[in-house]
Amino acid sequence: MPTERITFPGHAGDPLSARLDLPEGPHLATVLFAHCFTCSKDIPAARRIAARLSAMGIAVLRFDFTGLGHSKGEFSNTTFTSNVSDLHAAAAYLRGRNMAPAMLIGHSLGGAAVLRAASDMPEIKAVVTIGAPFDPEHVTRNFAGALDDIQTKGTAEVDLGGRPFTISAGFVQDVKAQVLAPAIATLKAALLVMHAPRDAVVGIENATNIFVAAKHPKSFVTLDDADHLISRPKDAEYAADVITAWVSRYLELTPPAPPVGAPEGIVRVSEADSDGFLQDVQAGPHHVLADEPRAYGGTNRGPSPYGFLSAGLGACTSMTLRMYARRKGWPLTHVSVDVSHDKVHAQDAGTATIDKIDLFRRRITLSGDLSQEQRLKLLEIADKCPVHRTLEASSKVETELV
Repeated sequence: MPTERITFPGHAGDPLSARLDLPEGPHLATVLFAHCFTCSKDIPAARRIAARLSAMGIAVLRFDFTGLGHSKGEFSNTTFTSNVSDLHAAAAYLRGRNMAPAMLIGHSLGGAAVLRAASDMPEIKAVVTIGAPFDPEHVTRNFAGALDDIQTKGTAEVDLGGRPFTISAGFVQDVKAQVLAPAIATLKAALLVMHAPRDAVVGIENATNIFVAAKHPKSFVTLDDADHLISRPKDAEYAADVITAWVSRYLELTPPAPPVGAPEGIVRVSEADSDGFLQDVQAGPHHVLADEPRAYGGTNRGPSPYGFLSAGLGACTSMTLRMYARRKGWPLTHVSVDVSHDKVHAQDAGTATIDKIDLFRRRITLSGDLSQEQRLKLLEIADKCPVHRTLEASSKVETELV
């Protein structure tokens, strides 16, 4: 996916660092992503979710809140309210590029922030929270031992995840004053609440409270044994897959139709996991996964490349038979095609060469009150499907390096 590194002014005018992950094909919608407390836009969960969404044609803007990551400004001067203002600044930047966000995704305290911000963003059609607290004050449990010092001295340095952060009394007072229930109840967007039951940082009861406070349409999906940061690749990929499937009900993700007579277009394949073999396959508005079996180093989350090739033959065969029977008015009620693929010596297939060739075995089941003559004719028609002809003919692949 192409990624732009950009900056835009935050709530106090400080430049905020952001990444805009863009689709390689048509741009169908835009998402604004808010990271977790003291995290950054570059945590693995944010990267993986952005990659999956961009494969669907959805651009994702993820940015560092003021004073975090590569953004300028003093973190000690920020509050929950300033985070919400930073979200509004990010949305304003996107509107300036004619890419107004249609969906907000917030992780942990970022989830609480998007719930607060959404009511003032009329273009938002969907909101997703991941491990979000119902009460923003919940975040103070991360530094409960320093609360007295913060109140007495005005600020205190606390250790969060092995890194020092200065927390101000203003931040503590601001999160204590936040009440999200009214904002959730008046949310004019579909809501997806995602949470891990074993989340040791933000308990599952927070997801329950958010879900109960919201009006329909709303959905809840468990993240099973994922940790709070969604640090395992498989958990981040699962969250991304659920989000992409869910949001298609609420966003218009159908790309414009190609001109009449235009070819089917490009099938784009891009890596989803550089540590394995998982691939995002985008064919127009359709998104599927390709992978290898676990025995070959994959994660078995999608068909193998040869599986896709066999699927193409099987689908084309079934469609061709249906078209022929429909045109003839024959009583064909159902078609199924089983395809297997092997490498065999050419002489086994009755050819003169000694090389190995690809052998596709196709078993066709036809249901309906068909005569024997009709069945034999359909068997003959199966060999006329376009993919069958392509596989039997010699093909040429032209490759260029972009």
